[in-house]
Amino acid sequence: MRRVLTAFGTLAAVAMLSVSVTQSAAAATGDLVINGKVHVNPSGCFDSDRWPLSVQNRTNEMVLIFDSPNCSGRVIAVVPPGSSQVSEFGASVFVR
Repeated sequence: MRRVLTAFGTLAAVAMLSVSVTQSAAAATGDLVINGKVHVNPSGCFDSDRWPLSVQNRTNEMVLIFDSPNCSGRVIAVVPPGSSQVSEFGASVFVR
């Protein structure tokens, strides 16, 4: 059951990301704050060097938190625009 829920969560995150990708081919507009470091108009993958991983999404795009470096492994959280998340097991963050 847990694998089914994990797979469903990953598919939902990919679906949300694909919708945002079709709306805009440019980088996210705004700030992405990862462990206190501000990234202006971010795009791509950002690895974390600390745990827990703290993400403040001040952009116009969804942000995905992965459990492995280089935005690999499982998507363990999705942070909508204007939201924040603290992830005990987060290792990297992806924003379009």
